[in-house]
Amino acid sequence: MKLRSICLVSSIVLVTVVVFVPAPVFAATCESLKTLSLENTTITLAQTVAAGQFSLPATGRGAAQQNAAFKQLPAFCRIAATLKPSSDSDIKVEAWLPMSNWNGKYQAVGNGGWAGVISYSAMAEALRRGYATSSTDTGHVGGSGEFALGHPEKLIDFGYRSEHEMTVKSKLIIKAFYGNAPQYSYWNGCSTGGRQGLKEAQMFPNDYDGIIAGAPANRTPMALWVASAVLKDKASYIPPSKYSMIHQAAVNACDALDGVKDGLIEDPRQCKFDPKVLLCKNEDNGSCLTAPQVEAARKIYSSGKNPHTGKELFASLVPGTELGWGVQAAGPDPSANMFDHFKYVVYKDPNWDWRTFDFDKGIERFEQPENNVMNSTDPNLKQFFAHDGKLLLYHGWADTNVPTLNTIKYYESVVEAMGGASQTSNRIRLFLEPGMGHCGGGEGPNVFDKIGILEQWVEKGKAPDQIVASHATNGEVDRTRPLCPYPKVAQYKGSGSVDDAANFVCK
Repeated sequence: MKLRSICLVSSIVLVTVVVFVPAPVFAATCESLKTLSLENTTITLAQTVAAGQFSLPATGRGAAQQNAAFKQLPAFCRIAATLKPSSDSDIKVEAWLPMSNWNGKYQAVGNGGWAGVISYSAMAEALRRGYATSSTDTGHVGGSGEFALGHPEKLIDFGYRSEHEMTVKSKLIIKAFYGNAPQYSYWNGCSTGGRQGLKEAQMFPNDYDGIIAGAPANRTPMALWVASAVLKDKASYIPPSKYSMIHQAAVNACDALDGVKDGLIEDPRQCKFDPKVLLCKNEDNGSCLTAPQVEAARKIYSSGKNPHTGKELFASLVPGTELGWGVQAAGPDPSANMFDHFKYVVYKDPNWDWRTFDFDKGIERFEQPENNVMNSTDPNLKQFFAHDGKLLLYHGWADTNVPTLNTIKYYESVVEAMGGASQTSNRIRLFLEPGMGHCGGGEGPNVFDKIGILEQWVEKGKAPDQIVASHATNGEVDRTRPLCPYPKVAQYKGSGSVDDAANFVCK
């Protein structure tokens, strides 16, 4: 009888627990947001997506390959909207709101290249961490700059307006759904996304509490500089089969400059590598460089200069980037991102011949404000810093898409404009990654918890004095290394494995 009583009581308790688990209480249902009224906005979709049930739209890039990654997503409210802040605007935006376990924060994610697509994968990562998140196609479809021809308003949308409009509308959607605005707001982007983040800090300083800006793609004619060196004259062309040879020679020359041989060039600015060491002694057998190829490689390593005045115009690539030279130098034309910029924005001619570019008068035309509406070089971050905004910059030294030296130049301009390192070190920090390519990949440690580090800085006041990054081969971590706040670099302590971050110190 006692046993039966105990079982009965247990059953009652169990039933009570199951029946009275509280459900999330929101200010609105997901579907009701379809009728939410926002300025210059039409909400086209408001749909609850069950856990693991999201699939990329048919137009999404790489849909078939990526859908498996979305099977781990929790349930969320999916909002799609079209924004028209100008008569020629057609900005598509999506916002994803967790149906449970919202962390009370908002994370917007950036784009790459010419954008033209929602960044679904980046949104998924934010959602998995409990964030409400959003992304925009920046106002056009497709990864070309052709949309800008004859459409100055669409160029403005791409340059900065779409990100700001998305941010404002996303915060209103979040508040309408949960009943509360996000406690913290973050931007997370690399390449075009890094540039977008800088634009937000410069033009809309109150949009975000913290911004991650990786390899910010401020536009320079570097692609034309490399093309003129390698592609104009057939004799100067360096076949991709020689990139590895040049790279190994550069590493051999400069690897040990930081006190340890580890296959990485810690600070390529200290490297004085001259590709002339690879000059063919006899005929070209594929394992050496001809004299014209040597001069082409030297030009790649040299800053762009005005041919008449000698004035430096823009930064160069650095030793250690050779494995990725194909982005700029494989031909037959310059890198599409910049080629499109000159065709459709600067010269407004789809048939423009890049071989006619003059690094004197052409630069003047390129630098006209209407042709550079997307660049984000303004060092005045006074308003962003005034509300304690934090800016986390990072860049790989082996980046061939965006010169790493450009990011250093921008960082130093901010420090100077904002009162020096003592006034800015708790507001902006730059981390350089030896051996990392464009936004990731490469021979060096290239993975670290960017958003987690920014959260600690913004929410706890813990500025990153070093960041441990990792490198993996076939999914297995085989090297860790501290990333140091610029201008510090990681130095080997003198003993222990060179693949273990614990054996390095930032100095």
